[in-house]
Amino acid sequence: MDLSAKNGQWESDLIRQFEWFHSHPELSYAEKETTAKIRALLTKANIELMPYPLDTGLVAVIRGTKPGGDRRTAALRCDIDALAIQEETHLPYASKNPGVMHACGHDFHITAGIGAAILLQNQRADFGGTVKVIFQPGEEESHGARKIIDAHVMCDVDRIWGFHADPSQEAGVIAVGEGYVTAAVDHFIIRLHGVGCHGAHPDEGKDPIPAAAAIIQGLQTIVSRNINAFHPALLSVTRVQAGAAWNVISPDALLEGTVRTMEPKDRLLYETRVREIADKTAAAYGVSAQTEWIPGPPATHNDGRMAALCETIAKKTRQKTAPQAPSMGGDDFSYYEDPAAVGKEIPGCYFKIGTGVGPQIHHPAFCVDERAIRPAAEYLANLLLADMGSIGLVPAPLSR
Repeated sequence: MDLSAKNGQWESDLIRQFEWFHSHPELSYAEKETTAKIRALLTKANIELMPYPLDTGLVAVIRGTKPGGDRRTAALRCDIDALAIQEETHLPYASKNPGVMHACGHDFHITAGIGAAILLQNQRADFGGTVKVIFQPGEEESHGARKIIDAHVMCDVDRIWGFHADPSQEAGVIAVGEGYVTAAVDHFIIRLHGVGCHGAHPDEGKDPIPAAAAIIQGLQTIVSRNINAFHPALLSVTRVQAGAAWNVISPDALLEGTVRTMEPKDRLLYETRVREIADKTAAAYGVSAQTEWIPGPPATHNDGRMAALCETIAKKTRQKTAPQAPSMGGDDFSYYEDPAAVGKEIPGCYFKIGTGVGPQIHHPAFCVDERAIRPAAEYLANLLLADMGSIGLVPAPLSR
């Protein structure tokens, strides 16, 4: 794929590669064909690849050659895995892997990231410093970013950018905001243990099901009675399981669900209150409770100066902008900003790029408008050029 400014076919090349990635989706940590394809395209463009110990994913390195100026390192995260969803788009390039689909736009992320990397490679004389483009595995499993961090990719990175397909906006619209934009994602499991008995003789056992019902009700009071009303937070019980027969009181019950918060203090408070409510409510019903708390990614926080640069570059390249609505969804991009994970402070910015209004992400009919691909690649390249201190813009080889 040749994305030089002299080649008028580069937009169609990008689209052709996007269609390949869409039709060859792979689940988290199984992205072997995807990784090989990315590697081949970047190698053809003479882009340096960082030594990398993981089986899937890779990191491209573009080193500016401009003397002096900014010598820092910026990173761009592009996630590459797909979802266990049967595609229902009826596209001519629909998934060839039954039950697996790029229903979250990671095929778009890959393609835009490759395009940006090649454009930056062609513009190395216009900036100093280094850009790393991270093609990250396992985002859908919520911990792929940690594998990148453990591979020492972030040791010299000074700031990081991330983006996501946005099917609530028309193709090419840049949506960005300052502050918290995605929630911390935590998972809990509450196991209740009582004494089973015949359904006709409940007095001979200790029924965990009324305790489970009371705990569900009690958990909902955390957000209404313990959390500041101006702080976004929620708890959802998503699985309730007990019993196997209509006339037998089960000795056990299970509750499972998720907590979403923006503020770090609220995240800690939720864990404390979930455990307290489960333990004490269970005891009031004569049963016991064991609570397992499984922390996921923290909330994503956008640096104000980086968010402002996003908007400035969008205006300079004549792309529409929109406010970024905070989401109670999560993204492991936040680990790159987390000093506890990385070992240092790294400012970050995570924004949205419109991919055409349609079914939302994780829906079997989700579909990217291909008109968003080239503008996204150009925008990312221009954003990184500006971040590295360049006052120029990527030359647009075709009129829009």
